[in-house]
Amino acid sequence: MIRTLVVDDDFRVARIHASRVAKIEGYECVGEAHTAAEAREAVRLLKPDLLLLDVYLPDEDGISLLRSLQGAGEKLDAVMITAARDLETVRAAMRGGAVYYLVKPFGFEQLQTQLEAYRRWRQESESRTVADQATVDQLFSLRRTAPPAKAPRRLPPTMQKVLDMVVHSTEPLGASEIAGSVGISRPTAQRYLSELERKGLIDLHLAYGSTGRPVNTYLPRKG
Repeated sequence: MIRTLVVDDDFRVARIHASRVAKIEGYECVGEAHTAAEAREAVRLLKPDLLLLDVYLPDEDGISLLRSLQGAGEKLDAVMITAARDLETVRAAMRGGAVYYLVKPFGFEQLQTQLEAYRRWRQESESRTVADQATVDQLFSLRRTAPPAKAPRRLPPTMQKVLDMVVHSTEPLGASEIAGSVGISRPTAQRYLSELERKGLIDLHLAYGSTGRPVNTYLPRKG
């Protein structure tokens, strides 16, 4: 469970966000804070993984709070939740380490989509200790709000199996790996992969082997 602390100066808004977080799979709202001082104490006692953090707090702005918490060694992330729409504040939040920025008012679906993206990113990043460029690209793409690509309802069964393998793989896949796992010929696997790329459901990734020649491999669609 991702332990989440809601930090908002408006008691009513904080309660709404807390109730929404509790409805999202994989998340637990461990508390609410309404000032920076309360947030610091809650972080110390509750050890959250993620803050839903307002910019406008009565005693300190949320971006400054996030920077100081991370500077003090707290291992946490933050999604900013704010009415601030000026780009300077957005840039400051990005520089300050926020993983995303939601502009108030926003609906439950927007929050759910972002938190599900964060959960996927967190699960994938915690499962690895080293990363090649493909892994880095995947981790950055997982922080986007778009959910993983979904197949059309009437996708042929074998093509659906090919798509499922690519979407759920932790590394790029080529026709040879697909063919062996699905039980089809390599040319057929390549034809399915090419068609899925044409449909916009997966992305082409060129891998270079020992001979230096590029090999077509495929990744989940990045957005």
